[in-house]
Amino acid sequence: MSDAHRFDPTVLREYDIRGIVGKTLTEADALAVGRAFGSMVARGGGTAVCLGFDGRASSPGLADAMSEGLVSAGLTVHHIGLGPTPMLYFAHKHLQADAGVMITGSHNPPEYNGIKMVTSAGAVYGEEILEIGRVAAAGNYVRGAGEARRTAVDNAYVERLVADYDGTRELTVAWDAGNGAAGDILQRMTARLPGRHILLYADIDGTFPNHHPDPTVPENLVDLQKAVAENGCDLGIAFDGDGDRIGAIDEKGRIVWGDQLVAIYAGDVLEKFPGATVIADVKASQTLFDEIARLGGKPLMWKTGHSLLKAKMKETGAPLAGEMSGHIFFADRYYGYDDAPYCGIRLIGLVSRKGPLSALRDRLPEVMNTPEVRFQVDEARKFAVVDEVRDRMQAAAGPETEVNAIDGVRVKTADGWWLLRASNTQDVLVARAESQTADGLERLKAQLVGQLEASGLAGPSFAGGGGH
Repeated sequence: MSDAHRFDPTVLREYDIRGIVGKTLTEADALAVGRAFGSMVARGGGTAVCLGFDGRASSPGLADAMSEGLVSAGLTVHHIGLGPTPMLYFAHKHLQADAGVMITGSHNPPEYNGIKMVTSAGAVYGEEILEIGRVAAAGNYVRGAGEARRTAVDNAYVERLVADYDGTRELTVAWDAGNGAAGDILQRMTARLPGRHILLYADIDGTFPNHHPDPTVPENLVDLQKAVAENGCDLGIAFDGDGDRIGAIDEKGRIVWGDQLVAIYAGDVLEKFPGATVIADVKASQTLFDEIARLGGKPLMWKTGHSLLKAKMKETGAPLAGEMSGHIFFADRYYGYDDAPYCGIRLIGLVSRKGPLSALRDRLPEVMNTPEVRFQVDEARKFAVVDEVRDRMQAAAGPETEVNAIDGVRVKTADGWWLLRASNTQDVLVARAESQTADGLERLKAQLVGQLEASGLAGPSFAGGGGH
């Protein structure tokens, strides 16, 4: 093995390592990550790492290279095989390993793949990912003679999932695995549950022949909506490519967005943990934060990013957190990581006990909002623009304007709120606005566009305002 290794500068992201297979991400890169991350684990006193992979064609080869690198650092590697990312997180807890590595491209197109990592301290992100690059560039590896072994956790994982089902009446549920890595687990999990279960695209196929596995995009939910209507389902549940994000459809065929799901779950969790903190990201609707407060909880707005939310949960002891993107985390009687099959179990239990999903959704007030608009901006300017907008808004803020700068700038006015933040993973700015009225939404969009123009950028094209 040669020592020093340099990665393509685009692959070391804020929350994971990700690239185009054969171009920006290769098996040589996976080997180097294994050597560097394995060295970091070993230097911290660790001895054992779990390794899993998703259903993409490139994943087994990347996993083998990763294993070779981890073993060369003197670690024992527990190969858990093909499955969703949350099964890897479960293995890390269940086997009491020191770290976990998942080869997955998540919801990205088939030509992509990536690496997600976790240690006993939590998700590996930000500075730790940059450190992997530095260790590899210096060839500063720990050298040892570890071993790789096959360690099955799939049966234990399915047992743990179904253990928390608490429904009181049988439901008819449609599930869409999107040909993603959770398909096999979904089949085995639903076979253990009461009620009738209709499974779509549960065969694992990394080319995603039916639709893209991203449940935040409405067109990816069309087949699930059709299945709910045709089978008279009580609800429909969708997963992303690696099974750590959930999407949902109510029995009327309407999308239940990630922040609405968190509000529904919060009603359940806060009954058992009155006054507890519930965390959501800055992109979430104001109706969620208001609902948490109405239920007697402490709403906490935090930065977008599953790794950042998990860290904040640990810090605050929050029993529940969630993102607009469908990463939802239970720590009330689960482990505090994002697990879409588990979120599905909790949702059908809740609907079974508390009535139709549409009624739970409709407790939240209807608002008008824009979709999340992403628009390109020069990488060198993206953070500076957000800072300029924040400074101007703070300087001009009156008694009816609240400026939150926890992640980008979120401005709350009498009309509602708007958000501008820089993507951590791409050269784009992200904008969103929400109001209870169409006129209010137009004023918010105009204010946001005006601020961008003041920083020399053309405002994004907002495609109307949908109900939420």
